Amino acid sequence: QLQLVESGGGLVQRGGSLRLSCAASGRNFELYGIGWFRQAPGKEREGIAYISGDGGQVKYADSAKGRFTISRDNARNTVYLQMNILKPDDTADYYCACDQTYGTTWYDPASWLVWGQGTQVTVSP
Repeated sequence: QLQLVESGGGLVQRGGSLRLSCAASGRNFELYGIGWFRQAPGKEREGIAYISGDGGQVKYADSAKGRFTISRDNARNTVYLQMNILKPDDTADYYCACDQTYGTTWYDPASWLVWGQGTQVTVSP
């Protein structure tokens, strides 16, 4: 089973960019789809982006389309989330997840079994 560690969060001004990383340890990383999620204070965790194991399929939440890009480097066991044109509404803890239950929807946090510890993103007005 993989273990995940997120990094790359921080404080950024409105309109700025950040690149988050999700580093995995364990075997067969290339077999796992990876999801990025976020949870703002007082709100439920929500799905942001998904990438399949081979990187051939990507999906985005409406809030991420046009601004965020998910990618992966299987040689480095890492998935990235490039976030551009950041807004204060993007402020949240960001998590990556793997091991999605077969037949479930990617954007539902309950579909995923393994989570990282999260990285905090704060976007100032």
